[in-house]
Amino acid sequence: MNFISIRKLKFYTKETLKFFNIALISLGFIIAIILIKYKPMYEVKISGEQVGYVQSKKAFNEVIEESIENYSNKNIDKVELTENPEYELKLVEKTKESNESEIIIALQRTVEITYKYYELAFNNESIEQVDTLENASQIVNEIEDVTDKEISLTVNEKTTTNIEELDIKTLDVAKTNIIETLDIDTTEEIAKVNGIKIATLPITGRISSRYGVSSSIRSSTHTGLDIEAIMGTPISVVANGTVTFAASSGAYGYLVKVDHGNGVETWYAHTSKMYVTPGQKVKAGDVIALVGSTGNSTGPHLHLEIRINGKHVNPQQYLYN
Repeated sequence: MNFISIRKLKFYTKETLKFFNIALISLGFIIAIILIKYKPMYEVKISGEQVGYVQSKKAFNEVIEESIENYSNKNIDKVELTENPEYELKLVEKTKESNESEIIIALQRTVEITYKYYELAFNNESIEQVDTLENASQIVNEIEDVTDKEISLTVNEKTTTNIEELDIKTLDVAKTNIIETLDIDTTEEIAKVNGIKIATLPITGRISSRYGVSSSIRSSTHTGLDIEAIMGTPISVVANGTVTFAASSGAYGYLVKVDHGNGVETWYAHTSKMYVTPGQKVKAGDVIALVGSTGNSTGPHLHLEIRINGKHVNPQQYLYN
């Protein structure tokens, strides 16, 4: 290489360095101008549609996890996003602000929530829903404790993504509804007459005339039990049943008869007022009449009879012992 060539090479090198220096300075100016007017942000899209901007992709993913994916409730089994956000780094004007809350709202519209509940069923038919297995098991145990019926309630764990299918009840409400739906008798038992549960006394008071006694005011021995009480004292039916008679009946005065099934009837005589009519269903403890002195009576009292297959028996075999 001759001397002239070396001089030319040095010239070209200096010119090239000068050019690159100028280019770098120009690029620096351009970048500075861009950074003065613009800033980097992540554009967020859902299903290809732009919904906003965030400063940090990592930080926003943490917000999503906290507010959506970890969203919890005692009836929620799981939460899933059906559409994941798409990110693209862009330069936007300095005045552009992030709108994380709006993006979260847009993402919530794509969330699929699976709800879990426990179904109480009888003969494969759903009766009630509760929120926990503990509540369902407690209802089953409590109902088994208060009834003699062979009632086989089953508990099924269920899930659904349709919130309209949820009709979750509290423990007490669910238990009450099941008892009413299955017509379960939960009254306490103080005696049984031919398999019929006697749950309450009709009234409290002093026994003034016992079963089987003779009296000058009767043509035969006493067919029931007389209990003294103040005029107007409420009279309760002793067991569940159906009213078969409620009218004036000679020496009985105003008389109410209730059929309890298994051939068992109870009669309530000499009442001053009756609150029931034939064909009416009654439950143990319902007030059916008021104490009076109608018919063949010497003063306010209740004449109570218990009949089995049409024959009167001594009520004190079962009550007022």
